[in-house]
Amino acid sequence: MQASAARRLDWTTLFLLAFPPLAWAGNAIVGRLAAGSIPPITLNAVRWVLAGLLLAPYAWRGVIEHRATLRRHAGVLVAMGVLSVASYNAFQYLALTTSTPINVTLIGASTPLFLLVIGATFFGERVKPWHVAGALLCLVGVSFVLVRGELARLAQLDFVAGDLFMLLATVAWSAYTWLLRKYRPAVPLPVLLFAQIVTGVVASVPATAWELMTLHEPIPWNGKVVAILLYVATIPSLLAYFAWDRAIARAGAQLPVFFITLTPVFAALLSTLLLGDWPRWYHAVGLAAIAAGIWLAQRR
Repeated sequence: MQASAARRLDWTTLFLLAFPPLAWAGNAIVGRLAAGSIPPITLNAVRWVLAGLLLAPYAWRGVIEHRATLRRHAGVLVAMGVLSVASYNAFQYLALTTSTPINVTLIGASTPLFLLVIGATFFGERVKPWHVAGALLCLVGVSFVLVRGELARLAQLDFVAGDLFMLLATVAWSAYTWLLRKYRPAVPLPVLLFAQIVTGVVASVPATAWELMTLHEPIPWNGKVVAILLYVATIPSLLAYFAWDRAIARAGAQLPVFFITLTPVFAALLSTLLLGDWPRWYHAVGLAAIAAGIWLAQRR
C-alpha cells in the first residue's frame, strides 16, 4: 500500500495535480486583463473555436470511430456543452469584467457546496452530516468573500455583479459535473472534449452575435488581444484538462479535489505580481473556511 501511494505521489503526479489550478488561476488573470478589450461572451466563443481547431486533428479519427456512441448520447453531450463551454466559461468572463480574479476563484472553489445541493436535489445523492457541515463551511467562506468582510452588506444585498455571475458559473459547472459523473459516454477524453466544444460553441452563437451587434467600439486586434486568445485557447482549455484527467487516473478521485483549493492561492499570487491587486484579510478567512469545508465534506 505504501509503495502504491509513493508511486501515485511522485513528482510527475504532483505536477499534474498542481498545473490545472495554476492554469485556471492564470485564466482568471487573463480574463481580467481582457476586460475592456474583448467582450466576455465573444472571448469565450473565440477561445473555444480556436481550442476546437487545435484539438480536431487529434480527436477527429476518434469522433468517426465512436460516432454511434456520440449519436446515442447526443442529448447529454448538448447539455454538457451548454453547461461547461457555453455557460460556465462565459459567466466567468462576465464576472471578471467587474470582480477580481481572487474573488472569482474563491467563489469557484466553493463548487463542493453546489455539488452537494444539486446531487441531493436532482440525483438522489445521500447526504451525510459531515457533508452538510462541510457545505455550510463553504457557504460561510463564500459569503464572507461576497460581502468583503462587511456583514452589513448581507442586510443591504449589496453585492458586486461579477460575484453573482461567478455564482451562476459555479452552479452551471456543478450541474455539468453531475452529468459527467452519471452519464459520461464511454469515449476517449479528446473525443468527449471535442464534442462538448462543438455543442458549446454552437449554443454560444446567439449570445455572441448579440454582443457583437451591440458593441460601441470594434475589437482592437493588437498583440495583447492575440496573446490573450492564444493563452486561453491552449493552456486552460486543453492542456489543463488533459493534465487533470491524467492526475485523476494516477492519484484517484479524492486527492485532486484538495488541489482545486490552490486555484485562489495561485490567483492571489498572480494578481499581486501582474495586477498589483493585493489579497485582503477576508480572502484568507474565506479560503480557510472553504478549504475546511471541502476537507470535511470529502472525508470518508
